[in-house]
Amino acid sequence: MKTIFQLLFVATIFIGCREEKKESENYDKGLVKYYGGDIITMADSKNYMVEAVVSSYDKIVFVGSESEANKMYPKAKPHRLGRNTLMPGFIEPHVHPSLAATMLPNEIMAPYDWVLPGEVKKGIDGHDNYIKRLKEVVSKKGNKDQFFFIWGYHQLWHGDMSRELLNELAGDVPVGLIHRSFHEIFLNDAAIALLGIKKEDFKGNVQVDWERGHFFEGGWLALVPKMAPIMLEPNRYMKGLGIMSQLIQKNGITTIAEPGFPSSDFNGEYQLLKKLMDTKPPYDVYLIPSGTQLYGMKGGNKEAMSFMETLADTYDTENIHFLPKQVKLFSDGAIYSQLMQMKEAYEDGHNGEWMTPLPLFQKQISMYWENGYKIHVHSNGDKGIQQVLDYLEIDQKNKPRIDHRFTLHHMGYFSDEMAQQIADMGVEASVNPYYLWALADKYSSNGLGKARGEYLVRINSLAKRNIPTSYHSDFSMAPMEPLTLAWTAINRVTSQNSKLSQDQKVDVYTAMKAITIDAARTLNLENKIGSLEKGKKANFVILDSNPFKIDPIKIKDIKVKATIFEGDFNIIKSNNLKGGR
Repeated sequence: MKTIFQLLFVATIFIGCREEKKESENYDKGLVKYYGGDIITMADSKNYMVEAVVSSYDKIVFVGSESEANKMYPKAKPHRLGRNTLMPGFIEPHVHPSLAATMLPNEIMAPYDWVLPGEVKKGIDGHDNYIKRLKEVVSKKGNKDQFFFIWGYHQLWHGDMSRELLNELAGDVPVGLIHRSFHEIFLNDAAIALLGIKKEDFKGNVQVDWERGHFFEGGWLALVPKMAPIMLEPNRYMKGLGIMSQLIQKNGITTIAEPGFPSSDFNGEYQLLKKLMDTKPPYDVYLIPSGTQLYGMKGGNKEAMSFMETLADTYDTENIHFLPKQVKLFSDGAIYSQLMQMKEAYEDGHNGEWMTPLPLFQKQISMYWENGYKIHVHSNGDKGIQQVLDYLEIDQKNKPRIDHRFTLHHMGYFSDEMAQQIADMGVEASVNPYYLWALADKYSSNGLGKARGEYLVRINSLAKRNIPTSYHSDFSMAPMEPLTLAWTAINRVTSQNSKLSQDQKVDVYTAMKAITIDAARTLNLENKIGSLEKGKKANFVILDSNPFKIDPIKIKDIKVKATIFEGDFNIIKSNNLKGGR
């Protein structure tokens, strides 16, 4: 009997192998036909739906009707979509792996919930609640011999903070309380001692309040290199990058970019990022060098630019790419800190900040403009944005350039009139729609007032002028969820379910462009990725619903079933489970 079962088992394997061989003989290797569901190309606003797409290994070779696909590629392996929807893989044009690697493996205590793989970090509101939680986590997880980072503090939700209060709460545990903006940090005595820093190290830096242990904007930028050995501790850093990688895949992203590399340590950040990317995750990483950080690291603007010219040849790999002739600069402070520069005063009388001293900032814009760079600028408030436009206007007169694609990033608050100036100057945009959801209610009653607070990120002012605009998370300034960003732009609904500035809503197609083809344009990659067109990369996302056919309020709840990166499938297991999200 045993022999019979063995013979049957061998026969089954043999038949299976023959069937597999027969099937493989029927199809051309690497050739796949996607059909039988909704296929959205994002290549044409009038005819954006097709019946079939065929890919050959990592390239799209056909987009059109199913009958024509069958004629041209009869040996393509069929992949029936069924009720699912195929789109170009989502593109995240502005994220920060170094922030993710610092935030994700450490403690998160933010105003709102943060959804991570396998857990949700609950939001905290109120000073007493925050202090109670902070004491609990330090007592439970803190170690007097190890730096303990906590991210997410915001004064409008959590009350005042200081070095003295941290000393009281954390004792001899070295604590770095990172602001929700990631542009500020509070340190206690133990943290300062562990870092080995002194007041004299920051002499003349007006964005350091030594007595309060508070480092913000330029003070934060000056401190970060001194913290680099701690922030880049390999085990913890790689754990953070691993969690980030899960979030990228779970949310249908096949391309990310970091404008502003490095944050603290070029070689350290690059080597750890390369270690992650050597595992061949299903996405590409593009890097835009930071003119601001490299200015300090290399000893000047010209030295920084000379270094940038070597990056692609020296550091590019199969899946890490430095974008040539592109640079990131910084204008005013963070919107999450309410340190963006505003034309009209803040209601409580405080002032915004400049991240880069203005004389230096103007020199940087001019130098990179004159040398043909695509310039990306972090700018948030209307005064901060206006300053960028004023400097650019001078450079445009001195050296006119066609198709310069100068791009403003974030754009927390600006007027409709400024949007017209942006259009007239040929400037483009990459915005964070999430600011409205997270901040509009609170800022309307604190700092900005109703008129400005309800009109954060005037996206339709850009859209109606046909200004190329992408959406980004600036992770961790928003969840790394392109569909959530699109949902916010389409609905203009806040965390408190307020429907604000409804005249600034955009249509679904405009929002979907901003996370696909227009996101590719922000990186000068629209000829390679971002839409389903012949010759482009076979980077796709499969969704369980068509965003054009459902109630727009449900778009953020669409599940990503799979991504296809360069022709290879990546099934999102958690999203394919019943109840998965």
